[in-house]
Amino acid sequence: MELITEWTTPLRYKPYHQWSKSYQDMLAAELEQSGWKLAFHIQPKTGLLNDPNGFSFYNEKWHLFYQAYPFGPVHGVKSWYHMVSDNLVDWEQHDYVLLPDSPYDSHGVYSGSAMTVEDKLFLMYTGNVRNEEWERHSYQLGAWMNTEMEVEKITEPLIDSPPAGYTHEFRDPQVFRYQNHYLMMIGAQTKNEKGAVLAYQSSNLTDWELLGELDYTTEEMGFMVECPNFVLVDGQPVLLFCPQGLDKDISSYQNIYPNMYVIGSSFNKETVSIENTSDLINLDEGFDIYATQAFQAPDGRVLSVGWIGLPEIDYPTFEEGWAHCLSIVKELSIKENHLYQKPVAEMQELRQNHQELQGSAQASNTLLSSPDSNVYELKLELNAGTSGSLYLFADKQNKEGLKISFDAKHDTISMDRSKAGIPFGESYGSTRTAALKRQDKLTLHIFADRSVCEVFVNDGYRVITSRVFVKDPQQTHIFLQGFEGDYTGDFWTLREMNE
Repeated sequence: MELITEWTTPLRYKPYHQWSKSYQDMLAAELEQSGWKLAFHIQPKTGLLNDPNGFSFYNEKWHLFYQAYPFGPVHGVKSWYHMVSDNLVDWEQHDYVLLPDSPYDSHGVYSGSAMTVEDKLFLMYTGNVRNEEWERHSYQLGAWMNTEMEVEKITEPLIDSPPAGYTHEFRDPQVFRYQNHYLMMIGAQTKNEKGAVLAYQSSNLTDWELLGELDYTTEEMGFMVECPNFVLVDGQPVLLFCPQGLDKDISSYQNIYPNMYVIGSSFNKETVSIENTSDLINLDEGFDIYATQAFQAPDGRVLSVGWIGLPEIDYPTFEEGWAHCLSIVKELSIKENHLYQKPVAEMQELRQNHQELQGSAQASNTLLSSPDSNVYELKLELNAGTSGSLYLFADKQNKEGLKISFDAKHDTISMDRSKAGIPFGESYGSTRTAALKRQDKLTLHIFADRSVCEVFVNDGYRVITSRVFVKDPQQTHIFLQGFEGDYTGDFWTLREMNE
């Protein structure tokens, strides 16, 4: 039996029950023996992992769902797969809980959200349906999960069509409590193909009233806004969103589609507006973050998780029959009207084999560590008044590796993956650069996981995320180069999830 490499539309929409167990078992075996298989990031059971959905806390456990296509690394007919955790770092696979098996989601269970309501978890999502002419119809649907993690769909749509003036590019509902009602934000497209976010209100989660189009910017938001996510961070409204086709004169980005945010001073429900909003800012300055979802946890933290993958990009794991992963969970905070993202404290539970780093680097290569594998956490503090480069996933000669360069003169940091392994997505460039705020020290907090690198700069002022596909598993060296001065830090190997 061979992996399918030519994906026709009928094959992508083949019903789940028509796929053989032997084919799914082969896909699982391919992933299990992959050198790029991840240790502590959520990855698909088989096939493709897409947007994170339904991030929530229910029945004393953390719940996270992701859009899935189980039969290959392509966008076929989607479902939701369910993950459960006690600690935000050890995630156990549960099951496919929303399948494309009703007249309202027959061509895909698309993205959505979840919220605890009394003793149940309410799920709200988009159902995708295509007619014989392949025209899209979007339904906003609901379901309830009980304490036994059994899911029952609500039989009729909660919203059966987009409002007048908008197309059926209408998806990704995010539902949350606000004052004495439930609110819902949803991505939309106007009839003249402009991206928008719509706001709805309900008192019972069944009957939804359109409040209007959310006012959060005066700029045009491309041709579609996906995955809008409204949260209050330290009392301030923050909107995370993915504008497709955004003019780069409005906001600079290099990825095919950006994941962005704005911060406001307050939210006015009567005028459906986030007031005094910031400029549009990239949520992640790296290559591969999209569709980030956040929610207000019962402990007061605002937690987020993103999809490490992008639409319409071919990744090296496609040849192994699987695709993509989710980021580690991050905690959001606001300082001086800027969104900070830091790894959740629970990540420390993965730490093993601590090594203290301290020394004085020369301009030539300084070897910081050479672990057995690229599964580690690295914290490094450098004098911000100097410049240089940190190399990760590097070979012994430091000819190949992921290059992170810091430039004190221009207060920038950049990532270059052009020599970090198998190239991909090259039409969107191999380097990313972010501006920094001048301060006394440069701190880097890095999580490497075989084929993922997440870099938190200056306590999460910037985050830079990238997939990395090294050809040689011996490429595990960590070097400083071009930097002269003292450095301190800590290095830990990290255990695998659920070990």
